[in-house]
This record gives sequence, C-alpha cells and structure tokens, in this order.
Amino acid sequence: MFTEGDPRLGKLLDGIVRLAAGELHSRIEVSPARDELDAVIMGTNLLAEDLQIMYQELEQRVELRTRLLNEAHLEMQKMALTDSLTGLANRAALVSALNDTLTEAERGDLPPAVLLLDLDAFKGINDSLGHAAGDQVLTAVGERIKGSVRDTDTVARLGGDEFAVLMPATTLARAASVGNRILAALDSQVELENDSVQCGASMGLCIGGAGQSAEQLLMEADVAMYASKAGGRNRLKVFEPAMLHARQLRSQLIDDLRTAISESELVLFYQPVVALASGRIEGAEALVRWQHPSRGMVMPDEFIPLAEDAGLISELGGWVLRTAVRQLQDWRAEGRAGDDFSMRINISPTDLQRLEFIEEVRDALSGAGISPELLVLELTEGAIVSGNELDRYSLSSLRKLGVGLEIDDFGTGYSSISYLRKLPVDKVKVDRSLLKDLGTDPAQPDLIAAILQLIRACGLEAVWEGVETAEQARHLASIGCVSAQGYYFGRPVPADEFAAVLEAQRASHHGS
Repeated sequence: MFTEGDPRLGKLLDGIVRLAAGELHSRIEVSPARDELDAVIMGTNLLAEDLQIMYQELEQRVELRTRLLNEAHLEMQKMALTDSLTGLANRAALVSALNDTLTEAERGDLPPAVLLLDLDAFKGINDSLGHAAGDQVLTAVGERIKGSVRDTDTVARLGGDEFAVLMPATTLARAASVGNRILAALDSQVELENDSVQCGASMGLCIGGAGQSAEQLLMEADVAMYASKAGGRNRLKVFEPAMLHARQLRSQLIDDLRTAISESELVLFYQPVVALASGRIEGAEALVRWQHPSRGMVMPDEFIPLAEDAGLISELGGWVLRTAVRQLQDWRAEGRAGDDFSMRINISPTDLQRLEFIEEVRDALSGAGISPELLVLELTEGAIVSGNELDRYSLSSLRKLGVGLEIDDFGTGYSSISYLRKLPVDKVKVDRSLLKDLGTDPAQPDLIAAILQLIRACGLEAVWEGVETAEQARHLASIGCVSAQGYYFGRPVPADEFAAVLEAQRASHHGS
C-alpha cells in the first residue's frame, strides 16, 4: 500500500503532465515496492510507449505523404512546363527562361537570342500521311534541334509545327551559326515506318535589346520567321524593324480579305474550255480575282497563299463554288449555255479534309438547279495522289454525287501512269509547260502524243492548257486531243464579257 505522502504520487502526476505536453519519450520510475501505485505507473509507461510508437508511425506516414505530394507537385510543374509530345519545353517554360536571361542581360551579361522556326511542308505531311506520322516527324525534328544547340540553350515546341530556341548570353554571329546548323540538320529526310519525308523549315532570329519583354522578343522573331517564309523556304532571316511594317501590311491584307469574302469584293473571271474539233466553247474555268477598294485588282498568286495561311481558304473556296454555280444557272436560263456546258472550279486540298464539303457542293448544285455532271472540280495531282483516307473518302463521295473530277497541272508532279489508273478522276488537265517547246524541240511532238496516248489508256480524257498559238491548237487537234484552253482561245474575262462571247457563239451557230 502507499501512503498519502508517498513521493511516487508526485512523480506520477509530473509524468502524466509531461506526457500530456507531448513528451512521449519520458518514462516514470517504477519503485521496488511493485504495489498498486507501481502498477499504475507501469500502465502509464506502457501507454506512453504505445503513444510514442503510434506517433512515430504517424510522423512517417505524414513524411511519406508530404514527399509524395511534393513529388506530384514537381511532376505537375514539369508537365506544366513540358510539351507532352516531344518532351521539350513549352511556351510557358520558354517565356520564364527568357525573362531570366533578359534580367541577367540588364545586369551586364550579353543579351539572349531567340530562334523561331516552323516546318515548311508539315501540313502536307499531316494531311497525306496522317497525324501519327506527323507526330513522328515533330518528335524527330525536336531531337534534331536539340542535337544542334548548346547545353545551355532551351529548345521549346510552341505548338503545332512551331519550335523555338533560346540562347542566353550570345552574339548575333553565334546565334546565326546555330540557326544554320539547325536548318542543315532539318534538310535531310525523316524516316518513318513506311515512308520518308523531307521537312525543311523557315527561321527567324532576333537579339534581345534594352527594356524588351519576352513577348516582344518572341513577336520580333515571329516577324522575322514570316519574312523568311516570304523570301523562300529553308532559310534564316534576322529581324529588322522594317519587317514590322511588312507584317502590319500583311495583317491588314488578311483583314481586308476576310471582309472581301463576306462582302463580295471578290469577282470571278471565266476562261473558255474549247472543243478542238469544232472550236465550240464547251465550258468555262472560274478564276477568282480580288477587286480591292484601294489596291485595285489583286491576283490569286498574291492572296490565295494569304488565305491558306490565315485559314480562310475554305471560305474563299465556298464563295467561288456558290458564285460559279449561280453564274452557270444564269447563262443557262438566258440560253447562252447549252445543256452540256460545264463549269470548272479549283478546290483546295483543305476542302477534302472537311466532311461538310460534300454537303456544300450538293447544296450549291441543288440551290441553283444544276446537274452534278455540269460541275468539274479541279485538284492538283499531288493533292489527289498523296491524300489520306479522309481525302479518298471525299473523292469517292464526290464521284457518287456525280460531279466531274479533274487533275490540274498534270506533268509537274508525280505524273505516274500507275497512279493515274487508280485515281478516282475523269479528266487530266496537262500543264502548259509541256507545250512550250513545240515547234523548237523536234522530240516534243512525240512526247505530247505519248502523254495523250497514256492518259487515254487509263480511260481518262485530256484537256490541254496553255494553248497560245494556232500551230499548237492545230497540232493537238491533229493527234486527237479533244479539249483545250489558253490565251489563243480566250483570256480570263469578267462574266459579262464571257456572256457576250457565248452570245456571239450562239448567234453564229443559229446563223449557220
């Protein structure tokens, strides 16, 4: 038994207070008496030991959980700053690194340089070979860029086929040397699973200046890159302030083109397609022109690439389709165009990638009451030959709809008869370049005859373009070519002038 003045009571109370304060390692001394009070002390010590073990386990779990959370946070930070496809830095990481190097430059270091590049042929690769092949190309390009730069440089993919390189503390000459090394690395073919592709790049370079922001530097590199594109592919351009003015003009022209499409500032000119045997106009090719309010007539070679870059090519093509079909309806209603008079329009490879394009063609025809066989859609040879599954589906659907399909510029691209036999087309328009040496090159007549014979052997019709002289027209007629177009028969003219030509033909026919 213990007495009221037993010192162990004080030790017990003191121990309990320490335990309550969190000192779980403390223990209360057990006396030799081993009585009931010692039993309470021993029980308290056991409780303290259990609490200490539990607390240690809890600490370990908290430590593990904290470490896992930190790792997850770091992984999320890495993901937020990394391009998921290539493993390169992304735009956010590039801007952050660029801000750091600009700050260091303000303290006396050399300025940073930024290289911005995008691939010259990537859209065609993506469209023709599919997105999986496109992803392989982007990954390979990223590796080649990394292999061409210094360890201190940051390589980033900004999205799509656009890449950037940040070179901290450098000179213009050194940065240009790195840029040209990258272009050389990208100039060789990329080997894919079942194919190989060529994929050069256009590149802009700018050096940081006092007080510049990261976004300003990227914008100037972007301006230089577009100047590189305009000057010819696979080259490097260094930013110059004058380029900003050209960029502003280009942006203004894009805005103007968007307005022109919506407000019908565009006009169609028509060039006759002629039956060689009779000279009768059997159809017309619709060619778009832009009547700009201040710049006057803008030709397609200037604004069509602009429409493609700005994503306006489908809107432009839709306007041409609807306008040309309505014009054919008017000429038929006026009796100027006969029952077999056809309208030809050029369509973009982009249209074949849009499932709604088939419906747009169907709606344009039904809205104008025009039979599908009176519309001929012209596509470049490369667009048809290298098309992917969606392109082939679109071509097949157009054939089922009943419209004519024609290869344009035949003789400048693949020109393989094995391709010709498989393509879902009706006609082949032979490029003007194959006529230019007729009369000067003794071998040219045989070549022209052979091409015509091969096209016919594939069950197709040939239309020869670029006929400029009576001699060329006579030669084509003599070897059995059925149709042709070119300046000899008529230049592209506005609808009212073309209507007058049709009217004159009709009067001549009735008179005879």
